[in-house]
This record gives sequence, C-alpha cells and structure tokens, in this order.
Amino acid sequence: MPARPSRSIIPLALIAALIVVGLNTWFAVSSLHSLMESEAWLAHTWEVIGQEERVMQLLDDAESSVRGYVMAPERESMLTPYHAAESELPRQLEVFRDLTVDNLEQQKNLESLRGVVGRRMSLLQDMLNARKTSGLDAAVALVNSGVGEVEMRRARLLLNAMENEERKLMANRAIEVHQNGVRTIFAVSLACVLDLLMILLVTWYFGQERDQRLAAEQAREEALRSEAEAERSAEEVRILNAELEQRVQDRTAELESTNRELEAFSYSVSHDLRAPLRTIDGFSLALMEDYSEVVDETGRDYIRRVRTGVQRMGQLIDALLQLSRITRAELVRETVSPTDIAEHVISVLKEEHPGRDIAFTVTPGPTAQADPKLVQVALENLLGNAVKFTSRREHADISFGWDEDKKAWRVRDNGAGFDMHYADKLFNAFNRLHGDKDFKGSGIGLATVARVVRRHHGRIWADSTVDDGATFWFTLG
Repeated sequence: MPARPSRSIIPLALIAALIVVGLNTWFAVSSLHSLMESEAWLAHTWEVIGQEERVMQLLDDAESSVRGYVMAPERESMLTPYHAAESELPRQLEVFRDLTVDNLEQQKNLESLRGVVGRRMSLLQDMLNARKTSGLDAAVALVNSGVGEVEMRRARLLLNAMENEERKLMANRAIEVHQNGVRTIFAVSLACVLDLLMILLVTWYFGQERDQRLAAEQAREEALRSEAEAERSAEEVRILNAELEQRVQDRTAELESTNRELEAFSYSVSHDLRAPLRTIDGFSLALMEDYSEVVDETGRDYIRRVRTGVQRMGQLIDALLQLSRITRAELVRETVSPTDIAEHVISVLKEEHPGRDIAFTVTPGPTAQADPKLVQVALENLLGNAVKFTSRREHADISFGWDEDKKAWRVRDNGAGFDMHYADKLFNAFNRLHGDKDFKGSGIGLATVARVVRRHHGRIWADSTVDDGATFWFTLG
C-alpha cells in the first residue's frame, strides 16, 4: 500500500490552489479592465472626431443659410439652419471642451476655434443686417470682401488639426487595444490552463485518496478476518486444551486410583505374607531345636536352608513394606540438615560393623526443606550400600558432602562399583547389578532412595567405574 500523504499537505495544497486561482482571476480581470478602458478611449476619440464634424457641419449650414437668404430675402424660412447653428454652436463647443479636457493641445485649438466661430457668426449676422437694411449690393459686397472665407478656412484648418491629433491618438489607442486584447487572451488562456492543471491535480489527489482508502478498508477487512480466524483458532485450542486437561485429570485420577489399589494390594500381600513366614520360621526353629537328633545332617541342612529362605523372604517383605510406606506416607517438609542425618547414620553403621576398617568423611553442607524421616531412609540405604559394596576392601573409604559445582549432595565410596552401561537399571526395584552371592541385598534399596528423591521433586544419578568405587548424587527439589 503506498504511503499515505501527511494531513498537513491538504490545507497547504488548498491554500496554494486558492492563491493560484486568485492570481489568475486578478490577472484576467486586470487585463479585461485594461482592454475595456482602451476601447473606451478609442470610442472617445471617435466621439471627438464626430464632434469636430458636427461643429463644421453647423458652420457650413449657417453660411449656406445666410447666403441663400441674401439671394432670396422673401424666403425667411431659409434662415432656420442659421438660427439653429447660432443656438447650437455654443453648446456643441462646450461639449467639445468637455471631450478634450484631458488634452492641453486640443484645448488650445478649441479656444482658437471659439474665436474663429464667433467671428464667422458675427460676419454672417452683419451680412443679414446689411441685406435687410442696405439691400443686396451691400450684402454682396460683404461676401465679396473674402473675410468670411478666410474665417471659414481658419475654422477648417483648426478642425483638421484637431482631427489629425485625434486620429494620431486613435492609432496609438488602437495599438493599445490590440495589445490589451492579446494580453487579455493570454491571461484568460493561462488562467484556463492553470485551472485545468489544478482540476487534474485535485482529481489525481482524490484518486490517490480513494485508492488508499480502498486499500485501507481492504487491509482492515483482512485484519478483521485474521483476528476472527485467530479468535476461532484460539477458541479451538482452548477447547482442545480443556479436553486434554480433562483427559489428563481423568487419567491422573485413574492412575492415582490404580496406584492406591496397587499399593494397598502390595501392602496387604506383604503384610499377610509375614504371618505364614513367621509360622514356617517358627516351626523350622522348633524342628531344629526339638528334632535335631532325629534327623541326620542332610535333614538339618535342609532345615537351615528353609530358615534362610524364610528369613530372606522376610527381609524382602520388610523392604517392600518400607517402600510402600514411603509412597503412602504424608510428606512433611521442614528445615533439615542432611549433614547431621548422615553423621547419625554413620554412627549406627560404625556400631553395626565394629570389625571393618572404614574411614567415614563428612563435609558440612547447606540445610534443605525436606521430610527428615524420608531423608534418613535415603541416607541409610546409600551409606549402607557404600558399606556393603566396600566389604571386600581392606580399607574402605566412604565420604558424604555437598558439591558446590553440581549443587547436589553426594555419597562416594571406593567399593566394587558397577558398569555404567546398566546405570538406567540402578533405581528399579529388584534390578541388581551384582549377584546375591557377592553382595547380599533385596534389590529395593536404591528404588527406595529414588522414590524418596522423587517425592521431594529432586533428581538422583550415579557415576561409577567397575572396581573403582561409585558416587551417588541427589538433590531435594
């Protein structure tokens, strides 16, 4: 979409258009006014020339009228043009003066013409008086004197000079009219061209505005469609999440119910198995004590094996019950010191193995928010395993402490170690990496430790090399 012009351009463009149109109008009106003024002056020149001819015509009419009366005095009506000229000439000369008031040269000629006209009209009046009083000869004598012809000739010369002056002015004013006409045509044409350009510019601008508005409307509709599509997709995702969450809750509830049933079943089975085992162990002990003389050595060996198996089964049941209790027991977090718990466990182990050469090392570490009973169970299993798997070492070296780099507690020994290839089986129940002949055990101890750590939302892992000891790491969340 093209860039939308700034809103400030619109008023500037309108102001520029108004200025251009105003200048065009002023220029055209000024040119037209000049043309009309020039034409008025041209008409004024023609009017002055016409006034000259009118004055000359009145003089000719007056002279002809007097001459005719001299020859035929009985026809008084022949003096009508004379009398008309006698009354009209002063008014026409005043009109003449008003028409030439802007021209000093013409004013001078007009004053001379007034004198000539006055003298000529006076001569005509003298001829009329002479004819009426002295007769035809006296009047003819005045005509033949030539004074009247001289005055008429002067009048004609003055009027011709004034006409020539006016014709010169008329020629100049005609040129001025032509120039003003050309200027007016140019001004009007220029105004039309500029107006046409302004109309084209405005049309182009509004076309651009229309295109941008249409593009903006299309973009807005597209945005609305995208928003509606996004809302519809979000609603579908929300519905799917709700369904998925409900499924997870259903599955979790189902798993929790199954786990509770399995735990209850395991606890019941383990607990109920203890009674027949105690019976078998008790009767085996009674058989060994009361009838040892009746059976031979092979029989007594069988009885010992029966008791060993029963005791082994009892240990497994105890381990399973402990694992079950860890799962079923309520987690009670409080501030505990794993270091203090480890020292307590180590003191018990020292009492249980007085003949072993074991060097225990405990380094202080931070406290943690954990269940102290479960932490003690975990450390009993980890440190107990360390004691067990170092049983073939003349000098066992077992340490417990906090690793600042890994942010985890560790239990390290120099015992038998294990193959890291089977490390993923370490913390599963009954998955043992060593044979029962080598190291006695139920195979549930590390599974118990892992369950304790998981209940604290922690992590457990191990590093080891065969015959070079092992290190168990754990966190408590």
